Amino acid sequence: LLSRGMQFAWQLFFSAALGPAVLGIYGTVSGFTQIGTSISSFGMSPFVIRDVAQSPQKAGKYLTTTLFVQTVLALVSYVLLNIAAAAGGYSEVVRVFLALSAINLIIDTIGNMCFDLLLAREKMVTTSIVSIAHVITLIVLAGIGLLGGYSLFGIYAGVTVAGILRSTALWILAWRNGIRPEWPFDRQLAKRLIINSAPLALSAFISLAYQQVDKLVTNRLIGDSETGYLVAAFVIFFGVVELLNTTILTAFYPLMSRSYGDGKNDQFGFMVEKLAFFTLLICLPITLVISLFGHWLTMPFWRDNLRPAADVLSILIWYALVAMVGNNLSQAMLVQNRQRRLLFIRVCGLGINLVLLAILLPRLGVHGAPLSSLVAESSVFVLIVMNFHAVGWDVRRIAPRVLRLVLVGVVTAVVMLVLRDTSWIIALVAGLVVYATGILTLRVLAADDWDLLYRLASALPGGKWILRYWKRDVNVNW
Repeated sequence: LLSRGMQFAWQLFFSAALGPAVLGIYGTVSGFTQIGTSISSFGMSPFVIRDVAQSPQKAGKYLTTTLFVQTVLALVSYVLLNIAAAAGGYSEVVRVFLALSAINLIIDTIGNMCFDLLLAREKMVTTSIVSIAHVITLIVLAGIGLLGGYSLFGIYAGVTVAGILRSTALWILAWRNGIRPEWPFDRQLAKRLIINSAPLALSAFISLAYQQVDKLVTNRLIGDSETGYLVAAFVIFFGVVELLNTTILTAFYPLMSRSYGDGKNDQFGFMVEKLAFFTLLICLPITLVISLFGHWLTMPFWRDNLRPAADVLSILIWYALVAMVGNNLSQAMLVQNRQRRLLFIRVCGLGINLVLLAILLPRLGVHGAPLSSLVAESSVFVLIVMNFHAVGWDVRRIAPRVLRLVLVGVVTAVVMLVLRDTSWIIALVAGLVVYATGILTLRVLAADDWDLLYRLASALPGGKWILRYWKRDVNVNW
């Protein structure tokens, strides 16, 4: 969470410093390299971590195998990305920076193979320290390059040096923990890893393509500056999703897996329902605030040349809301081992997004990109809801409260819009008061929701003080 927060702050800084055209180039290059990681890693990490955790003595064999296989895949990824950029007709500037940036795929891959093995040996504290140190080093070096007037060259130089230091540190730590390559190269192990990882690699490729296609298509069809507005808005998008959704789901994944068990435990469906509902409950007012007051909220860090990005953000943040609620169900389907169905749904969403981008971008400009993403993600969400089934999960039970919550959201939006021209601060505060009042008045929260909140409050710092004034007939057993 700390490293993600630092990365978010850094991205806000450099997106404002670069300006729209250069930021558009950066976002396009980043989109290519993000997709390339699915080829270089090839989804091997879960299998390596699982197998070495079960048989620690095999760490050396797995290091030898990944050192050969993943390094070759990283080189293949480097070549394919540069071919794709050239074949796609992207500008020479984009292709040059992609050639520089994609070198980090190889550097990071060499470090990641040791990172996975250290995790398998349960060296979580060590790997966390390396991750935080890497982010700090990256920010410092890239910041020096940027402030020194070297623009993207300075940023990529800093990223490369930080990546080399990270990989070196991870190899030293692995070596000190007795993890060293063992020869000869095990062809059967490599074959098994590739076969087992292929479905995950394909799934990762589709997921990353789904996330990055907006920037790639926007740059190709309407240019660097327009893409820069989209990239700036995506910085907020990914920051919100990472901090409010991804970190929570990552923490809940082991608990969800245990509660699922043999698939007959109704606690699993109950947990998914509460995660999805509270995600909507908490993120809806945040979405309204960012959508309606984005122009004012982004003034401290977006200069005048990035002001159009606020209009893009006002649409894109609704895509984030739909994605965050849907991510709870997506993770639940992964726990149920239904990744093939989920992959098919994502492919459908990617197809819808591509078609809409081709139609809307020439007509609406950069605003067509977030709109197409919103429609595509909404379609994906509907398909996921239709396909998700679990003991303890009942859409009909939660639907009335969701409808009341949506009604509260609509009234809140109207209040904010009416008062916004008078004072955006008054409108924001009044809207949040209306939202909280509506939640209580319309009984959006059920009794078991309040019970859950009561237990969570007891676990917070200062929980005993809260429970001194908030009394509820609930047993707190943690």
